[in-house]
Amino acid sequence: MKEYVGQCSVCGRDIYCEDGFLNGYTDSEGRLSCYDEKHAEKEHVENERTNNERTNSERTSSERPS
Repeated sequence: MKEYVGQCSVCGRDIYCEDGFLNGYTDSEGRLSCYDEKHAEKEHVENERTNNERTNSERTSSERPS
C-alpha cells in the first residue's frame, strides 16, 4: 500500500509511506524531507550555522555586566 504523506520541505518532491515505511525523514524542526544526499548536506550546514549562532549568543550574553 502506498499513501501520500506530504512534500519535501527542500525540493517539493512528493513523499509517500509504503507498506508502513516512510520514504523520507523529519528533521529536528519536524520538517519532512526526502532521501536526497544534497538535502542532508544542506541540513548539516544549516545545523552547524545555528549551533554557531547559539554559541556566539551565549558568549555575548555571559559577557554582559550584571
